[in-house]
Amino acid sequence: MPPHRRLRALALPALFAALLLPTAQAQTDPYPNRPITLVVGYPPGGSTDLTGRAVADQLAKVLGVPVVVENLGGAGGTIGAQKVVRATPDGYTLLLGANNEIAIARLVSSTVKYTPSDFTPIGLVASQPMVLVASASSGIRTVDQLLQAVKARPGDYSYGSSGVGTALHLAGEMLKQQAGLQMTHVPYRGVGPLTTDLVGGSIGLGVFVLSSGLPQIRGGKVVALGITEKSRSAAAPDIAPLASHPALRDMDIGVWFALMAPPQLPAPVAARLRAALAEALKAPELRRKLQDNGSTIADDAVDMPRFLDAETAKYQRIVDFAKIRE
Repeated sequence: MPPHRRLRALALPALFAALLLPTAQAQTDPYPNRPITLVVGYPPGGSTDLTGRAVADQLAKVLGVPVVVENLGGAGGTIGAQKVVRATPDGYTLLLGANNEIAIARLVSSTVKYTPSDFTPIGLVASQPMVLVASASSGIRTVDQLLQAVKARPGDYSYGSSGVGTALHLAGEMLKQQAGLQMTHVPYRGVGPLTTDLVGGSIGLGVFVLSSGLPQIRGGKVVALGITEKSRSAAAPDIAPLASHPALRDMDIGVWFALMAPPQLPAPVAARLRAALAEALKAPELRRKLQDNGSTIADDAVDMPRFLDAETAKYQRIVDFAKIRE
């Protein structure tokens, strides 16, 4: 073989090896070795987005790579959730989602095809109660007064929430179910329009996420009747749980946030993410951010599959009672 051909033959394998080296190296490097995308299914500024950004900042410190929030608003968070369900299960696309899109949406909408079991659950991040409020002009100041007024005039009272099939809607229907009340649900497009109508007296009752409702409550624009979880919130310890009333002793529903991954995530990657989340949730900076937002930090020992099954069963009972379907 001529010398130039012999050199070319020897050089080609080395060239191919050099070209393949980055790919092979990326496959063998421990996870993670590049930026992670954290999908949030809502526009910037809401409670899910604020939670997602706080978690992303701390996970980046723990994992040693950037964690970039991608806001995919629309369809009650389900567009973002659907993206993660369909993503490559490599740990580089994650969801910071709420119970609305993870567990409730499919129960009320035929267009949502995924289920909670289609995700690989990483862990529960935090929870936050909702709060039932009355307009100042309604004259209702206590749960007793609410029950007496609605039962005296069944069907005359309405309550507002941020939309059909949301956790806030389900909280109102759970209240009706437990106390035997007849009220009409009025869906609004966000907290702003609902607040306007409550302040103006166009509607008598409303359900807010606690962090969204507190400014209106503290400002005297609406009256807090009780929070929807059984335990008092550190963000508003003066507001009693609705469950403290005998007629509502089983009232227990909140908004929760969880870190989820695509299905079939490799076990070592899932384990790394669970450990990273547990470490992140211990960080004082993250705990302070979440607590300032009205949230309670989750226990890292929560059995996520069991938790999701129990929550979904609870929502299903409410949806069946209220016959909610979009």
